[in-house]
Amino acid sequence: MKPKMIFPFNDQIKSEFTASAQYIAIAVYFDDMGLVELANFFYHQSDEERMHAMKFIRFMLDSDAKPDIPGIPDLRNDFGSPADAVQFALDQERKVTEQIDNLVTLAINEGDHASHSFLQWFVTEQVEEVATMIILLQTIKLAGNNLLLVEDYVRRNPQHAGEAPAAT
Repeated sequence: MKPKMIFPFNDQIKSEFTASAQYIAIAVYFDDMGLVELANFFYHQSDEERMHAMKFIRFMLDSDAKPDIPGIPDLRNDFGSPADAVQFALDQERKVTEQIDNLVTLAINEGDHASHSFLQWFVTEQVEEVATMIILLQTIKLAGNNLLLVEDYVRRNPQHAGEAPAAT
């Protein structure tokens, strides 16, 4: 791992852990409303973000670079509506996509082929993450005030909840 990659990778670890905690806050928002499927969706998203942070940590350790485990900033806990909560999550995913793109550019500029190769999984993952949030936000908007339709959608479409669809 090239030295100029270490600080940005540590910064990304902070972003991933922050996203994980933020998704718990969003899950709690939905859980408090009795929207169990949406809550579970965001609890699962939190687990994924933690796994992303751990991937960065493991890569750094395997590359003989020391990861720094950060504190996280204050989180948003209040949302005006379910659409507001999911829009916030979508904006967060778009920000992470930009961060990953910047890391890829830095890896290319530094000639850090190992980091570049490692980051390719995240490039693909972010396309999926953004698409999932766009679809969820569209579903919430289409459902209007009937969030039970959204609950049913999330329950019937586990691939949009970060899980693989059931084998047929």
